[in-house]
Amino acid sequence: MRAIQLTRFGGPDVLDVVDMPKPEPRDGEVLVRVHAAGVNFFEALMRADRYAVTPQLPMILGVEAAGTVEAVGSGVDSALLGARVAAPLFASSRPFGGYADYVTIDAGLAVPLPETLSFGDATALMVQGLTALHLLRQSPPAGKSALVTAAAGGVGSLLVQLAKRSGASTVIAAAGSKAKLDLAVSLGADVSVDYSRADWAAEVREATGGAGVDIVYDTVGGALTAAALDALAPCGELVFAALGRYALGTAELEAMIGRNQSLRGFALLPLLTPAGLRENLSELFQLAASGQLVVTTGARLPLDQVSEAHRLLDDRRSTGKVVLML
Repeated sequence: MRAIQLTRFGGPDVLDVVDMPKPEPRDGEVLVRVHAAGVNFFEALMRADRYAVTPQLPMILGVEAAGTVEAVGSGVDSALLGARVAAPLFASSRPFGGYADYVTIDAGLAVPLPETLSFGDATALMVQGLTALHLLRQSPPAGKSALVTAAAGGVGSLLVQLAKRSGASTVIAAAGSKAKLDLAVSLGADVSVDYSRADWAAEVREATGGAGVDIVYDTVGGALTAAALDALAPCGELVFAALGRYALGTAELEAMIGRNQSLRGFALLPLLTPAGLRENLSELFQLAASGQLVVTTGARLPLDQVSEAHRLLDDRRSTGKVVLML
């Protein structure tokens, strides 16, 4: 089978297409013929060795895939053969390997897909969908104003919609171009601000009558976090979901204390249980299949164009989810 192997750190060109043996499902596992694999920004950081944790090489990137069950291991119901499923590898004992023609995963983690939901859309609802869902459950926006950074990205585009469904009084979308802001507004954002402009935090305060927003959902990190604090209301909450890109210093934290503001960290994996994973993914899949949640895919590329997929993420040229189609 084909697989994308990372043997050295660097730019997108270090991703190599290699031929590997097709895996065999172990006891309790299913073999999934991959039809779509999600590409995530943190995988681009791993490739460049800029992630919070340095991965061991060689490795096959890819933590989420969707496809059809081709074989089952001992103890697995053969009725699963041919089933359309999502394979959330990130929640399994072997969390990588999605950039390949085949993956194996515990049968209990393979989540059935509605017939009307495409494999590509399913990949967008795994890491990104669960992140958006749990961000809102950890810090509910009902009756509050909320700022969503990277609002046209994989998480942000879903977060805008789910925040509105959750009863946020005002959803303010922040992104770096007019096209991305237009997309966020089309998905339900009440206000949009371009954070490539120096005065964008002042625009957020103006949109909230000078008060600032009650919640900032920050999935970008870096220098943008400090600017977002300027837009946060007294007693407001900054929810930080940009692992490895933390840039707040003592001065910013002292200012937050003085304004009675809170900082809340967010990491998805500790929140997941097998039962909760299946329930939450099924909920997201049904919302998308019924048209209540719009999945935005910025690019769908064949497996051998994985380097271009990573360039899109590196250059911030993508909107929504970037998907490898097999």
